[in-house]
Amino acid sequence: MPSLRTALLQSSGRPGAVAENLKALDEAAARAADAGARLLVAPELFLTGYAIGGAVPELAEPAEGPGAKAIAEIAVRHGLAVLYGYPERDGERIFNASQLIGADGVRLANYRKTHLFGCFEQEWFTPGEQTVVQAELDGIRIGLLICYDVEFPENVRAHALAGTDLLLVPTAQMHPFQFVAESVVPVRAFESQMYVAYVNRTGPEGEFEFVGLSCLAAPDGVVRTRAGHGEELVIGEVDPEFLAASRAANPYLADRRPGLYGSLA
Repeated sequence: MPSLRTALLQSSGRPGAVAENLKALDEAAARAADAGARLLVAPELFLTGYAIGGAVPELAEPAEGPGAKAIAEIAVRHGLAVLYGYPERDGERIFNASQLIGADGVRLANYRKTHLFGCFEQEWFTPGEQTVVQAELDGIRIGLLICYDVEFPENVRAHALAGTDLLLVPTAQMHPFQFVAESVVPVRAFESQMYVAYVNRTGPEGEFEFVGLSCLAAPDGVVRTRAGHGEELVIGEVDPEFLAASRAANPYLADRRPGLYGSLA
């Protein structure tokens, strides 16, 4: 099975400017496709911006809303799948969500963030209730989490037990928590034996200072590609043969004793 070339778009776009963010995503998709990528991953709430405060209700849209249709056109035009973050409206509730759209423009998965971070998110969003959301892309099982979710080892282990090969984590990781990108994410990849694509925003935005440092971590705990602190598009390979060999060599999942862990729940 061939590797899945994956592009990570580290950018904050322009908060509140959906049209401009779609243009930036389109340009990134063109560059990613030219580099042979089959998947482009954008950060948390990329469609609208993260620090949008009271504009959340105004900018939120259904999963099949105009933003999704525009991104489906981008995916088809450039022949690659796209994962992006957006505020999802479902009736009176709003979720911090991410959506994966295939290269044919068809929605493959939609995930709602289960662990909300800080006062801003807890004020405006409803937490999701489904931990494991997956899709198949080029023979690789894709899983979705968002930012703070990956900091809970239970979430990542649930994906490992469900067979996730590549975990996509659109992120809005801010100062002073850069150790998550530097240390926690590679450990998550190693301890649960999967690739993890952690894709961050960058620079100042409202009251936040995003740290960048997007990365693709492999199941051996080694980062295959890493962005710096600015706007950047980085590309890495998700190699299913290496993943299979790593899983065969690493006994973590096989040596688990679930009967001892009941108290964790």
